[in-house]
Amino acid sequence: MSKLKYVLLIILVGLLFSLFNKQTYSYILNPTEDSSYLNYDKDLKNLLDKNFDKAKISILTEKLKYKLTVFYEGKEIKSYPIVLGSNPIDNKIKEGDGCTPEGKFKIKNHYIHKKWSKFIWFSYPNGDAWKRYGLAKSQGLLKMSDSIGSNIGIHGVPENKDSLIDNKTNWTDGSISLKNKDINEIYEIIKDGISLEIIK
Repeated sequence: MSKLKYVLLIILVGLLFSLFNKQTYSYILNPTEDSSYLNYDKDLKNLLDKNFDKAKISILTEKLKYKLTVFYEGKEIKSYPIVLGSNPIDNKIKEGDGCTPEGKFKIKNHYIHKKWSKFIWFSYPNGDAWKRYGLAKSQGLLKMSDSIGSNIGIHGVPENKDSLIDNKTNWTDGSISLKNKDINEIYEIIKDGISLEIIK
């Protein structure tokens, strides 16, 4: 290979590497620019009819997409970037495993939280979680002292820590975390008893 071809090859590889890194860096810092976040730049209340029925709201969380979507009457309305427990992949089996549970749940309660703006508490553990937990214990995968866990919900971040969401830092014990402005927006349109599904 001639010296000129070698230099051109090095330049080309450098340009490709630079372009790839730039795109990756941008995505990590600004995940909300991903087109999969539906209507993220729009106010949620403005996307709903003035007299919408809170009972017809439902929520879907997709763990691998780092996305929470609000539905109305089964139609996607708006989606948000999220982060999860310190183990974002596996399904929750016990307290302290850092996993975010998967399955179908109901909102049990929602309230103001002194550390994370708002807290939307959902019905983990449900029947499927108890079955999974019992099976793991019977197989010796858990200690007898291991608890199934509780108090899992959807909440915000500590004040001025939106960067946890932007950088996709999975910092919770298993709950779903959004930016505070986003959890505040969702909090206003939900009611206890609505459905929440969490999938891989």
